[in-house]
Amino acid sequence: MHKGEIVYAGAADHALEYFTDLGYQIEAFNNPADFFMDITNGDAASTQETMTAVESKTSLMLKYHQSHLYQNVMEELEHIDQSITGEANGDETAQYATSFLFQMRVVCGRTVKNILRNPQTSYAQLALNIFFSLLVGLIYYQMPLTLPEALQNRSGAFFFLIINMVFGNLSAVELFINERVIFIHENSSGYYRTSVYFLSKVLADIIPNRIIPISVFSAIAYYMMGLKPAFEAFLCFILTMSLVSLAGCGLAFLVSASVSTFAMANILIALPFVFMMVFGGFLVNLNAMLSWLSWLKWISIFRYGLNALYVTEMKGQLFYSNATILPGEVFLKSMDIDYSAWGFWQNQVALLGIIVVCMVLAYVQLLRINRWK
Repeated sequence: MHKGEIVYAGAADHALEYFTDLGYQIEAFNNPADFFMDITNGDAASTQETMTAVESKTSLMLKYHQSHLYQNVMEELEHIDQSITGEANGDETAQYATSFLFQMRVVCGRTVKNILRNPQTSYAQLALNIFFSLLVGLIYYQMPLTLPEALQNRSGAFFFLIINMVFGNLSAVELFINERVIFIHENSSGYYRTSVYFLSKVLADIIPNRIIPISVFSAIAYYMMGLKPAFEAFLCFILTMSLVSLAGCGLAFLVSASVSTFAMANILIALPFVFMMVFGGFLVNLNAMLSWLSWLKWISIFRYGLNALYVTEMKGQLFYSNATILPGEVFLKSMDIDYSAWGFWQNQVALLGIIVVCMVLAYVQLLRINRWK
């Protein structure tokens, strides 16, 4: 290359032959590299004696453009360009050298190893749930069936349980913030799909930090509080507590995927939790709310969790006050709670819907991070 123009592009061992064919003569014992410098500077001896230095340089460029070497280079570049265009228009899976399942195995394995190497978070979550289960069990130990304390204590216990399940997920906001920079680097480099990272992180967090501690919490607190002894009621209790916790966890994941700082995440996660608590139906009668605010009850995790626990415990239960017997269904009617079979399961479906929506939106936010890298 000379002054921005290519005068030769080919095999090094053919360069001397190329310039010799153009009429340049190399002196005996001359270094080929010096010979090439003399050619581009116009100092080399040539059979074209009448050509000036400027004309010689222009001629070198034109000669190269007319050579088969130039044509070969252009054909190769065109082939590469077509290959790149074809890959860009092709399936997204062509961007990755490994399959989805292989990536899941590797990324999940790495996440599990990180948890095993630093188990403090999982141990702390389990210890915290055991502590709160004992605390709740002692405060509401073997609640009686006599009125009015039976209804008052159960209502307070259920509200306390839901608060613990929802606000216990504040630690989940760090899930995607801690490794945000690493994720952007690895994902943009094509190491793994966004879906692989999302599923690996979510599963590795939910099972050891949510499902197992909640199951232990429920097993301790349920029987210490003296709730309905039927095993089916206990299973419904665990299901409700798990879905409530996962719904709060899903919202925390959404916030974690949307922001890059803990300060902003804590603000954004606390605000909806407080609103959901207010519109849960325990602190204020929802039927007395202003019409333009009452719609917020439909997105309240607290409301669905409380209603499900009320139906599980109150339906078929008899409460006593002196010589008066009060069926639990009377209390449910006074609270405007549907205690039919669908009345119970609609709360579980609603909680599951909140979980799915939050998880999908969290995944979308991760995709947007990748796009804005």
